[in-house]
Amino acid sequence: MPGVMTTKGRVKYIGKSVSAGLAATTLIAIPSCTRPDNRPPNFIIIFTDDQGYNDLGCFGGTHVNTPNIDRMAAEGVRLTSFYVAAPLSTPSRAALMTGSYPRRVGLPKGSRHAVLLSNDIYGLNPDEITLAEALKKNGYATAIYGKWHLGDQKVFLPTRQGFDEFFGIPYSHDIHPFNRKKFIYPPLPLYEGERVIELEPDMDYMTKRLTDKAVDFIGRHRDKPFFLYLPHPMPHTPLHVSPDYYKSVNDSIKNKLALEDGFVDYTTRRLLFPQVINEIDNSVGEIFNALRKYKLDKNTMVIFTSDNGPAIGSAAPLRGRKGSRYEGGVREPAIFWWPGKIPSGQVCDQMLSSMDIYPTLARLAGAPVPGDRVIDGKDIWPVLSGEPGAVSPHERLFYHLGDKLAAVRAGKWKLHRTVMGGEELYDLENDISEQHNVADDHPDIVKKLGHYMDDFEREMADPSKIRPVGNINMFREN
Repeated sequence: MPGVMTTKGRVKYIGKSVSAGLAATTLIAIPSCTRPDNRPPNFIIIFTDDQGYNDLGCFGGTHVNTPNIDRMAAEGVRLTSFYVAAPLSTPSRAALMTGSYPRRVGLPKGSRHAVLLSNDIYGLNPDEITLAEALKKNGYATAIYGKWHLGDQKVFLPTRQGFDEFFGIPYSHDIHPFNRKKFIYPPLPLYEGERVIELEPDMDYMTKRLTDKAVDFIGRHRDKPFFLYLPHPMPHTPLHVSPDYYKSVNDSIKNKLALEDGFVDYTTRRLLFPQVINEIDNSVGEIFNALRKYKLDKNTMVIFTSDNGPAIGSAAPLRGRKGSRYEGGVREPAIFWWPGKIPSGQVCDQMLSSMDIYPTLARLAGAPVPGDRVIDGKDIWPVLSGEPGAVSPHERLFYHLGDKLAAVRAGKWKLHRTVMGGEELYDLENDISEQHNVADDHPDIVKKLGHYMDDFEREMADPSKIRPVGNINMFREN
C-alpha cells in the first residue's frame, strides 16, 4: 500500500499517490482550521527569484549563509520534492496565483518572449480568481511587495487582482534600458498602488525597502487576518545588495560594479550572490521578528520558496537550471512553517506543487475555491500537518517549456520527450540527478507515462478545460 514512512523525523514518500478528482462546478467552501477565537490564520509567502535547490544552508548549500531560513526549516517542514509549474518567472507566478498550470490560464509565455516584457499585450486575465481575491473575499487584508510579472498594463496590475496594496516592480529588473541584448526597454518603473513613483529605482536598496514595507504591513494588520506576498526580485540578475552587505565584498569587485558605457556589469555582479542570499535571509529574520513582536507567530503560516531554478546559483545535486525541464529547473527548495500546526523538524519527500498553495490556504481560511473551472492544485494540508497516512494527492505532475509539454513525473518515474522525438526515463528515487536514462529497460513505464502525456495534451486542446489569456486588446478601462 502507498503511504508515509516516518523515521527520525523524516517523512518519506512511498509508491503511488492518491489521485484527486476535478473541481466541482460550484464554489466549494472547505472547512477552516482556525484559532479558538475563530480568527483565520495569517499567510505569508516569501517567493525569491531564480534561487536554486542548493541555495540554502538547510538544503546543503555551503556557498551561502542562511541562519534564519535554516531555523525556519528546523521549526517547520522542509519539502524536498516540491515543484513549481514552470522553469521561468511569468508562468510560474501565474500558477502560484491561480492554482492552475500556466497553459490552462493562457500564460505559458509572453506575447513576444518566454516571459512578459514591458508593455506586453498579455497579462493574467482579470476573470481569473487569484489566491489574493479568494482570501480578500473572506475578510483578509492583502498586499504584494516585490516583483509581479503578470502584466504591466493597468488592467493587469495586482491591485486589479485582489491585492489591497502593491509596492514593487511589474516585471524583472533586467527589463530596463541598460539591458540591450535583444529589446529596447523603457525605464524600469517602481509602483505604489497603480502609480509610478520612481523610474530606475536604486535596486541596491530594494530588498531592504520591501522588507520594511512587509514589517509595517504586519504591524498595521495585526488585529485582522492578512495575506502578505513578498516576491523578492533577487537573486535574479543583475544582483544588488544594500551597502551593509558590500562590506564583505572584495575591493576589486566593487570597482567594477558601476555602470560602464551605459551597461550594467552583469558578469561582475554575479559575484555578489552570497551577499544577496544573506540579505534575503536577514529579511526573513525581520519578518519572524515582527511576527513574534506582535504575538502573531502561533497563528501565521509562512512559506519560503522560489519561482524556478537558478541562473547563477546552484541546483546541486539536480540536473538543469533555470529554463530547463530537468529537475534543476523546476524542483525548488521549499519550507512551510506554522508553530503548533506543522510539526517541527520534518523532511517531506512527497511530490507536491506550488499550485497546491492556493487550495491549501483557501481551506485553512475557510475561503471558497473556484468550482466553475479546473484547479490543478490540491489541498495538501494533511501532508503538511503530519496527518497519519497522508500522501500526496498527485498521481502525476507535468513539466512544460513554454506551451510545449516536455515531461511528466508519476511516483518515482519521470519521462521526458525530447525535441528530436526521443524519450528519456529516469528513476528519481535512485537517480535524482537524471544521469541514467533507463527507458530501454522499462518499456511498460514509458508507455504508461506516455499515455499520461497524451491524455494531458488532449485535455489542453479542449476549450472547456482552458481559459483565455488576458489581452489588452480585449479589455478596456471603465
